[in-house]
Order: sequence, then structure tokens, then C-alpha cells
Amino acid sequence: MEEKIKFNKEHFIPNILYASPKVKMPLICMEPGQEIPSHGGHSVGIFYVKEGKGIFTLDNQKIDMEKGTVVIAPEGASRGMKCVERMVVLAMSAG
Repeated sequence: MEEKIKFNKEHFIPNILYASPKVKMPLICMEPGQEIPSHGGHSVGIFYVKEGKGIFTLDNQKIDMEKGTVVIAPEGASRGMKCVERMVVLAMSAG
């Protein structure tokens, strides 16, 4: 997976590792200050922080993210994240 880690200084671009009609697995590589705005989730989302630090927004709750953190966003919950320290997150949505 290390060869898939790629950062874009201007804006975040997900690296889709796997996609099917029911499952999507992006590798999220973000620089400090980059963010994914809060948005509605049509499926369950699972987010594992491989490295770095950030803040995850789950509905109206703020969750600190750091290496080893796992966040599960239920179907229908709004979700977003902001990078504080260069961050790599493995995500999966299913549903």
C-alpha cells in the first residue's frame, strides 16, 4: 500500500484502491488544512488512520483522529474530516 500513498499540495484527491457496486475503498492522503466538507453518507463508512492527525466530524460531533484511530459512520450520518498533520486514512464504504 505504501506505493499508493500520494499527496497533492493544492487539493485532496482520493486514490480509489477498490470499487464495486456495493463497496468502495479510497486511500485518503491529505496535507494540513485540507478537508473533506461534511456531507451525507448513503452507506456505512469505516475510516482507519494509518498516519497523521486530523478532526473527523460525525453529524455534530468532533472526533480527534490520530494513528490507529478507527471511526465508523453509520448509514445516513453526515461525515467530513480536516487534516491537522499530514494524514493517511484508509476508508471503506459499503451498502
